[in-house]
Amino acid sequence: MEMLVTALICLPFLWAILPAVIHNSKCRAFFVYLGCGIVIALSVFTAIQWFLAGGLTMDFDLPYREVFDEVILVGDIFLMCLITYLSFKYKKGVISLLAIVQTVLVAALELFGPEVSETSALRFDWLTLVMILIIGVVGSLIGIYAVGYMHGYHIHHHKELTDRRSFFLAMIFVFFGAMFGLVFSQSLIWMYFFWEITSVTSFLLIGYTRTDEAINNSFKALWMNLLGGCGIAAAIAIGILALGTVNLYDLIDYAIGDPTGLVLLPIACLAFAALTKSAQFPFSGWLLGAMVAPTPSSALLHSATMVKAGVYLLIRISMAMADNYVGNMVALIGGFTFLAASCLAISVSDGKKVLAYSTISNLGLIVACTGCGYEETIWAAVFLVIFHAVSKSMLFQCVGAIENTTGSRDVEDMQGLISLFPKLAVVLMIGIAGMFLAPFGMLISKWAALKAFIDTSSVYVSTLMVLFICFGSATTMFYWTKWMSKILGASGKEKSRDLTKKNEYISMFFHAFMMIALILGFPWLSANVLKPMTNEMFGTDVQVISYQNIIIMIVLLVGVFVIPAINYVLTKNTKAKQVITYMGGANCGDNFNFVSSTGDPKEMHISNFYMEDIMGEKKLFTPAIMISTFIIIVYMIIVIGGAF
Repeated sequence: MEMLVTALICLPFLWAILPAVIHNSKCRAFFVYLGCGIVIALSVFTAIQWFLAGGLTMDFDLPYREVFDEVILVGDIFLMCLITYLSFKYKKGVISLLAIVQTVLVAALELFGPEVSETSALRFDWLTLVMILIIGVVGSLIGIYAVGYMHGYHIHHHKELTDRRSFFLAMIFVFFGAMFGLVFSQSLIWMYFFWEITSVTSFLLIGYTRTDEAINNSFKALWMNLLGGCGIAAAIAIGILALGTVNLYDLIDYAIGDPTGLVLLPIACLAFAALTKSAQFPFSGWLLGAMVAPTPSSALLHSATMVKAGVYLLIRISMAMADNYVGNMVALIGGFTFLAASCLAISVSDGKKVLAYSTISNLGLIVACTGCGYEETIWAAVFLVIFHAVSKSMLFQCVGAIENTTGSRDVEDMQGLISLFPKLAVVLMIGIAGMFLAPFGMLISKWAALKAFIDTSSVYVSTLMVLFICFGSATTMFYWTKWMSKILGASGKEKSRDLTKKNEYISMFFHAFMMIALILGFPWLSANVLKPMTNEMFGTDVQVISYQNIIIMIVLLVGVFVIPAINYVLTKNTKAKQVITYMGGANCGDNFNFVSSTGDPKEMHISNFYMEDIMGEKKLFTPAIMISTFIIIVYMIIVIGGAF
């Protein structure tokens, strides 16, 4: 198992060299496909081997641990130098101070700090199993999709931009390696190193086009994520100087045993770091700015990597946050973000921006679940992570393909997509359904979270969280339903050529297949993966979904998929007479033009309601940042005050 994990972490870093140095398009594409296929096979094989071995938690080191420790130290210094150089190159030198402070602190403690107890650097458990499958399978499918997408991006749509596909595809593999290393690490020093790699590579991907907007947005992402790095560096410092350990699970055990005083401070620092990476308010701006990057990087940042690093860390430390000030802070920030971001999503029509706000909102729900730290909420959080990874990756890929084909990603321009580009429309519909309809996991997880919030011991937190869940779910349904109605509406446009590449469809169709498989395999997944995971974490069995509810889910599944499919088969060859819709005047022979009572020709225009005057970004975004900043400052002061 140690050799498999070593390969899983190291291989993507080494494989990144191939697309970086190969500039022949077909040859590079071959090695990207091969590399992604190997990563998928290796991650699935590693997961199966561990599962068949009994699913027991394993603590271990990579071969030549001392060499890797030195490589990580040198890597930290290299990343600091790279950030410093790029910051001064683009006249944003102040940002480099964040990298210098945290790197110097961690390096000084490693070299000159007191000795700490030696523990294994890596751990493999049930949560790791879930994460490596998300990273390996979903992430690699994004890599496959990226080859065709980036070809069209440069050849057909953005000829004015420098073609840097070799760099882009190489960074995708670096992402894989960093994420694998992060989810296996139990040494905070190792975790810090991989955490910083994800921050730097996301910065490089967001700034891919090198336009002024891309550069500014990439630096926004960099400084916000460097704040998170400072949080991990502070946790390392407290662990070494006060508690004599840099092992994540030692810090968790200390906080569970005595959730007061100094032992809670490193947990608060780690929680703060996770909030930045998971793009919660007030740190949501970096994720919205990431929309300027090509679509594959958006899918990568929003589903399989980057943001999942934040919620992964929160799930890890969730037991140490139960019923204390850190947990209350995380729960309130998550619940508030869930509601605020879903309201903001109503007011925008840019498809990628809707998906970005939806991502922030769904991550807020996951964060809120981790803050409560109960068996039911962790069960819900992990299920949300799984469904969100598959669904959001599919949605970003589909919107990117629609943009390449139609020249627009605006929701209003997707009127009648089902008749113009049925394959893209079906994929988009499955992805949207996965985000808010039964029996998809997002809705099930919301129900489980709501039940757990009602049972929480803190009355005011329980009340607020229930309100956040109810109103956030209502606004979520509003913006998804608007989009879905556009897709299914009538279209006055003529069909045109679908420019989507076969490899893009392979990735999207496989995502759709995984979504359906997750629904059908939900009871098995709950019983054989999530239940052992929560049992390992909490020592008790959790029964979130009863047998009766599973039967209801099956009935809903029949209603959502089987009945429409049967109806299509029975009516597809039926001859029907088209009836012109009455539009308040004299029809002009179609459903889109008429003559009004004043004799003026009119064209019917169908548009959604965006409520910009009530829920627009100018109205809500700044107040949301102020409120969330106030919550974090107050709770961090309380925790720091309790420590000293």
